Amino acid sequence: MLAIARRNAILELLREHQSVNVTELAAALGVATETIRRDFKEMEAAGQLIRTHGGAYITEGVQNDISVSMRSVIRQQEKKLIAQKCARFIQTGDSIFLDASTTDWFIAQELLEKHITVLTNSLKVAEILAASSTVKLILAGGNYAPRTMSFFGEQTVEDLSRYYVDKAFLSCRTVHMEYGATDSNEGEALARRTVLRRSRYTYLAVDHSKLDGISFLNICPLEDLTGIICDQPLSSEWQSRLKEINVASF
Repeated sequence: MLAIARRNAILELLREHQSVNVTELAAALGVATETIRRDFKEMEAAGQLIRTHGGAYITEGVQNDISVSMRSVIRQQEKKLIAQKCARFIQTGDSIFLDASTTDWFIAQELLEKHITVLTNSLKVAEILAASSTVKLILAGGNYAPRTMSFFGEQTVEDLSRYYVDKAFLSCRTVHMEYGATDSNEGEALARRTVLRRSRYTYLAVDHSKLDGISFLNICPLEDLTGIICDQPLSSEWQSRLKEINVASF
C-alpha cells in the first residue's frame, strides 16, 4: 500500500473511531508498527492527528467523543497536577460531585483517605473510591455508556437532582473566554448542567490544551463557575477576563 493510501485509510479510521492503536492499525493495514509510527509523526506535523503513547486521536467534530481508554493515557502528568490542586479545596465533611471525565478519575485517587461524601455518575470514579473506608459514595444510575464508563439520561438527571453538594469538580472538552465551557457528549453535558444548579461552589478542572476551543454543546458560561483549575498559569488575557466576572483561577 502506498503511503498516501495508507494515511488516507488511517484518517478514515480516525473519523470513524476517533482514536486508533498502533499495533491494531499495523495488523489491519499489513505493515510494521514502525511504519505506522512514522505515518503518525508526519500526520501530526501536518495537523491531521495528535499522537499519544501507543496510538493517536483526533478532537475535531461533533461525533468525535474519544474513548476513555485513549483519554486515560492523554496528558496524565497534567491531570495529576490538576487533581492535586483540586484536593486542596476539599475539606473533611464536604459533599462533592465528580463527573465522568478522566481528569476526575485522578481527583478521585487523591481522595481515598478523606472523610467526605462523593456523588458521581462515573462508574470508574465509583470503582476507585470503593476502595476507601472513609468516603461515602453515591452513584447516580441510568443508561450505561461503556465508551465513557458513565451513566446518562433521564434516570441519571433524576438521581442527581435529589442532592445538593458543597463543591462540584467538572471538566469539559473545551473552554472559551466568550462561549464558556462546551462539550461534544450530550449525556455528560446534561449531567454537568444538572449539578451546576445544585452546587455551592463549582470548579472547572481542565488542562491547558482545552483553552480557547469551542465544542458543539454548551455546558455553562464562565460566570457560572467559582474558579478554573488548570495545570499551567493562565495567560494575562484569561486572567483579566476572569477577574472581570469574579471567577478565580488556580
